[in-house]
Amino acid sequence: MEKEKIRVVYVEPGQFARITELTNELEEMQNAVKGDIEPYYPFDEAVCLVCNDEGKINGMDFNRAIYDENGEIIEAICGPFFICDCSGEAFGSLTEEQLKRYEQKFHWPQMLFKINGKLRAVPYIPKTAEYNRQRQGREER
Repeated sequence: MEKEKIRVVYVEPGQFARITELTNELEEMQNAVKGDIEPYYPFDEAVCLVCNDEGKINGMDFNRAIYDENGEIIEAICGPFFICDCSGEAFGSLTEEQLKRYEQKFHWPQMLFKINGKLRAVPYIPKTAEYNRQRQGREER
């Protein structure tokens, strides 16, 4: 019997967000976030961010900032996470519109730092394997 899959936006530190599928089973979700899962509900719709329950405590790398309606950082998520539907008894697939919107919202990796006592997060282009190959080719010339 094939296991039910859900379509989610998966976000890892230092990587572009991407749309993927996960089986709707605890073990695979725990593997995705590298530990015990914790749903977090920062959105105005029945969508949640599922992250590692102890990502900050375990010293996982900073991933993305979550902002309030005024653009202020309200949470810093550490470790990988995924975004899924949470309107039913179990996690579910995002709609096509939600997949696109949340992939765009979390697309760019971020660096977190403090300026004058305030947390700031800045997007950056990750150094992917392709980027490194291109850069190495330029240096050899």
